[in-house]
Amino acid sequence: MAYHMLQRDQQGAGRLSASLAHALEVIRHCERCNTFTEDGICAACRSPRRDAQLLCVVETPADMLMMEQAECYRGLYFVLMGRLSPLDGVGPKEIHLDRLLKRADDGVVREVIVATNFTVEGEATAHYVSELLLARGLKVSRIARGLPVGGELEHVDSGTLAQAMIERRSVEHS
Repeated sequence: MAYHMLQRDQQGAGRLSASLAHALEVIRHCERCNTFTEDGICAACRSPRRDAQLLCVVETPADMLMMEQAECYRGLYFVLMGRLSPLDGVGPKEIHLDRLLKRADDGVVREVIVATNFTVEGEATAHYVSELLLARGLKVSRIARGLPVGGELEHVDSGTLAQAMIERRSVEHS
């Protein structure tokens, strides 16, 4: 991208550079959920329309954005800004677990939904976070995994198909 902009769009490169410099000056972490914001508290945390009893833990602001775009969740968030990865030197301190525990222990949160990715590190993070929260008496749930909407069995990897079978649910009369 840098080569392309230097070669074909130097004015665009200048605008991009100025925008990034401005973002570095004004963007900070939300005091409540740890996502990026220009304000002390982000718009989601300020919204009175959110269910404050639900707290969804995600790895990144991009994950939070995807949840918002899916329009399937109306609670609040906590953004870890990463996942546990001991080999990379990322432990509980680096992903702000102390802040998450303080946030979850506010007396309002009743359920924490762990929505980390289904990678080895994401699973380890989900397990670690879940154990910490369960020890505090909070209800903890994990997002489900399985077949994508519109997916065909012949095009799904065997791990996803196996997990869908393991996490199957009963069909009830409607």
